[in-house]
Amino acid sequence: MADLQRKPFGTHGKVHEITPETAGWRYVGFSLYRLRAGESASEATGDREVILVMVEGKAAIQGAGQDWGVLGDRMNVFEKTPPHCLYLPNGSEWAVVAETDCTIAVCNAPGRGGHEARRIGPDGITLTERGKGTNTRHINNIAMENEDYADSLLVTEVFTPAGHWSSYPSHRHDEDDYPRITYLEETYYHRLDPADGFGIQRVYTDDGQLNETMAVADGDVVLVPRGHHPCGAPYGFEMYYLNVMAGPLRKWRFVAAPEVEWIMERDA
Repeated sequence: MADLQRKPFGTHGKVHEITPETAGWRYVGFSLYRLRAGESASEATGDREVILVMVEGKAAIQGAGQDWGVLGDRMNVFEKTPPHCLYLPNGSEWAVVAETDCTIAVCNAPGRGGHEARRIGPDGITLTERGKGTNTRHINNIAMENEDYADSLLVTEVFTPAGHWSSYPSHRHDEDDYPRITYLEETYYHRLDPADGFGIQRVYTDDGQLNETMAVADGDVVLVPRGHHPCGAPYGFEMYYLNVMAGPLRKWRFVAAPEVEWIMERDA
C-alpha cells in the first residue's frame, strides 16, 4: 500500500509535518499545530513561502518583521465562517502565541520572493456552493489562481455535507501540459463532525498502478501525488478538508476520469 494516509503524531503541539522529502515529491509541504491558550510556535520559512490558516481559535501573530495582531474568530471549523490567514514570503520568520486553544495549518511551497507578506481573509472570502445534488459542497477559496497572493501556493477549504461526494467527478492534475492539464501535488487535511466518524477518500490512476481507498479519521492528512482523488462523507457525518496544491505553474487545470466524463458534460 502506498503511504498516502498520515495520522497525526500527537494531540498537542506540532501534530503533522509533511515535507517534499517525506512525501516523495517536489513542491507541497504541510504542517499543523494544535496549541493550548498561552502556548507558542515559531518557524523560519527558508526557501518556502507560507500561508498560515487559522483553522480554529485565535492567536497573536508576528511575521516578516510585522505585528499582525490577533487573527482568528472561528472557534469550530464547522461554523464555516471565512478563515483568517497570513501569507509570508520565503526568507522570513513567523511566531504565534495562542490566545485560545487553536489549530493552525502551515501551508508551504517553493517561494520566489514575488509577493509581500499580507493578510488573507476573512474579508474577500465568501462561502460558495459548487456541484449538484449529492455532489453539492461549499468552498472557502483562500488563495486560488484568480487571486495573485502567492508564487506557488493554491489553498482552499471545502465543506462536504453528510451523504455527499466531493472532489468529484473524479479528476487528476498530474501532467505538466498547460492549458490542458497542470501538474499539482496536493494534500487534504480532513476534519469530521461528529469527530468520531469517518470519511472515504480514493486515490487512483487510470491504469490501476495506484489504487488506494482510505477510511479517513478526524485529523488525518491524505497525500495525492498523482491520479484521481474523490472523497465521500457518509450519512450522519459532515466532512471538512483544507487543500494545499503546488507545482511548476500556479494554475489549476484537470482532466476528468474517463468513467465520469459524462457527468462533467451533463452538469457543466
